[in-house]
Amino acid sequence: MAGFKTKVTPEIENLTEVCKEHTSLDLSLYAKYDVKRGLRDINGKGVLAGLTQVSNVKATKIVDGKEVPCAGSLSYRGYDIKDLTRGFIEDDRYGFEEVTYLLLFGSLPDKKQLADFTQLLANQRSLPTNFVRDVIMKAPSKDIMNGLSRSVLTLYSYDTNPDDTSLPNVLRQCLNLISVFPLLSVYGYQAYNHYIKDKSLYIHNPKKELTTAENILRMLRPDKKYSHLEAKILDIALILHMEHGGGNNSTFTTHVVSSSGTDTYSAIAAALGSLKGPKHGGANIKVVRMFDDMKKEVKDWKDEDEVRTYLKRLLHKEAFDRKGLIYGMGHAIYSVSDPRAEVFKAYVETLAREKGRMKDYALYSMVERLAPEVIAEERRIYKGVSANVDFYSGFVYSMLDLPLELYTPMFAVARIVGWSAHRMEELINADKIIRPAYKNVLEPAVYVPLNER
Repeated sequence: MAGFKTKVTPEIENLTEVCKEHTSLDLSLYAKYDVKRGLRDINGKGVLAGLTQVSNVKATKIVDGKEVPCAGSLSYRGYDIKDLTRGFIEDDRYGFEEVTYLLLFGSLPDKKQLADFTQLLANQRSLPTNFVRDVIMKAPSKDIMNGLSRSVLTLYSYDTNPDDTSLPNVLRQCLNLISVFPLLSVYGYQAYNHYIKDKSLYIHNPKKELTTAENILRMLRPDKKYSHLEAKILDIALILHMEHGGGNNSTFTTHVVSSSGTDTYSAIAAALGSLKGPKHGGANIKVVRMFDDMKKEVKDWKDEDEVRTYLKRLLHKEAFDRKGLIYGMGHAIYSVSDPRAEVFKAYVETLAREKGRMKDYALYSMVERLAPEVIAEERRIYKGVSANVDFYSGFVYSMLDLPLELYTPMFAVARIVGWSAHRMEELINADKIIRPAYKNVLEPAVYVPLNER
């Protein structure tokens, strides 16, 4: 990479200090001007910035005229996520395609509509000729999310009508992306695994008769084999990550960028950049790594006192990454419970039994029980703390033998559905570019000519 500078030099470090000196704000000004940092009020509640019919997240209820925490709920197009998952689990069928239809079109499909839509997605599940060779395998990325963004932006060049923001064209583009995200993610990992980690290269074509979850496992594994339980649990994981209200960072990014009138590929690439952030989509990786460290530090996994001591060390910045966090515990909205974690946990134990991981499952269960107690003892918090979906999703992915590099891309494979629904909603209902205000708190400066400075 001759000519492309990749080292931080002393000169850059010095300039960084100059930047910090003239850019750092007096944080007390946020309170003085009643600025909602992070678009949240003092209680952590998001500032109302838009309207949506796609999904709803609820964590409080009104009792005697006061808002109090309650068991969390998540609904897609008005349907409780627990009812949706129960429906196809009791029928022993996969639900990704059905819930995708629901989020995009607002109603549950009948048998014919579901069959037709599933076939539509299957027919779209292919990449342009030589795309894998010329794009994905050329300069493979160490971070699959960055490779995914590059692939999405490159698909713009293969689209004969990329800038048309009419609804039929945008829907076509969204359906294409929903269909190929599994391919882009898995193939991106395979290229990384081969060219960077020097492992064997496997590129398996998807099968039209298989579901999204089945195809992911088939394309990922060298022998293409997977169990029905594995595919069903991955299917559930994808559904639980599909959508989470309009206010999460990547979905809000989709609304913001879509409001500018830009093309679908640019909007989705922006959302991917948001999701990549460890404060958003990378949390389950932190959970897995935290537990790996815990297993090394805690000698007796059944000893509650020893586990409790480790959790306190986490909060005191004395263990793992020394950030003072117990990863997988707590959520920006939920306090009493995260409904996605509740749905997940019902199937984690079954998979743990099949995989011979019950010792790990017992440790996870103990931490889920002890962590809220430890946090309450050690921290002054304004609301309760419970396990969130990331607490168990990383454990599930590890039992499915998904590599860490694919954890966040799997989130993207699911959330592209929600992003697509919100992009359509923004284009249908909004006619103004999203443009929040920032207050300038710097006094005017007097210009000084260069030879007088």
